[in-house]
Amino acid sequence: MSRTAINRRVVLARRPSGIPTPEDFVVDEVAIPEPGEGEFRVRNLYLSVDPAQRGWAADVANYSQPSPLGEAMRALAVGVVEESRHPEFAPGDHLYGFFGWQTYASASAAAVLRRVDPELAPISTAAGLFGINGLTAYLALTECGSPRPGEAVLVSTAAGAVGSLAGQIARNLGCRPLGLTGTSDKVRLCVERFGYAAATNYREDDLDAFLDREAPSGLNVFFDNTGGPILDRAVRRMAVGGRIVQCGTASIPSWNPPPTGPRVEREVLTRRLRWSGFVIFDHKARFEEAVRALDAWRRQGQVTLDEDVTDRIEEAPEALASLYRGENRGKRLIRIG
Repeated sequence: MSRTAINRRVVLARRPSGIPTPEDFVVDEVAIPEPGEGEFRVRNLYLSVDPAQRGWAADVANYSQPSPLGEAMRALAVGVVEESRHPEFAPGDHLYGFFGWQTYASASAAAVLRRVDPELAPISTAAGLFGINGLTAYLALTECGSPRPGEAVLVSTAAGAVGSLAGQIARNLGCRPLGLTGTSDKVRLCVERFGYAAATNYREDDLDAFLDREAPSGLNVFFDNTGGPILDRAVRRMAVGGRIVQCGTASIPSWNPPPTGPRVEREVLTRRLRWSGFVIFDHKARFEEAVRALDAWRRQGQVTLDEDVTDRIEEAPEALASLYRGENRGKRLIRIG
């Protein structure tokens, strides 16, 4: 086959034990897929690397079926339609959806999350600022966190693709964002680039002293992407009527067997807390509302999302592993062309 007739794929070869590693994947080359009736072929431009893929790769109870073994790893991507046998999609349309870690995908309408306007902003933003990272930060914070001006909002993984946006959105809504991150460099990034009122390195600094100083009246909102020991401590720092937004559990190495920790039900009761789990795919009806709000802030210079881009599809598995080591510097993307 000629180079132009090849579909390169990152295939899930085995179920990972805990965090996926490059050894759980293989890269292969197959013929470009031909769309069936009611389908269209997408040429991917940017592949997304997301913490949620850990759950999609695992054969455990989750909010979706696991990614099939022997097929391109389930992944979100931005692509352009090249050939269509679907009346609602035409060649040249730009789309964001579940097109997998591969250069080409044959897909149906069910795979599409939203249409992309290539003139709105750089195409890459459709997988980051206007993708599930920005959509999650905006919708989870506003719908589950219900932030009010002047409130203290604590964000874990505060320099990450979701966390950095959650902090900026909280600031734009008149709140006082406080960030937790794992390195001193990221602490500076949170304050100097993302506008956090304060941030701390939870691995080296005194977290209790930080919260005593920065939120003496308690936390009104905790936007949590990690779970684990940080959550165990933060829940005991919530103000009465506080809201916990559970967006991720990245700090838990494995859910089999389920980990144990401090009991928190008394805290939930006595502090009258509201604790909400958030999965972005439950909220498709509000995607365009979120995009409009984010784009308005972008145009005013009030929100930004750094991008960490590589050009080699072979690096996708290592890029995913690096997310869990905290090595990314913004939204991880694989640029195809």
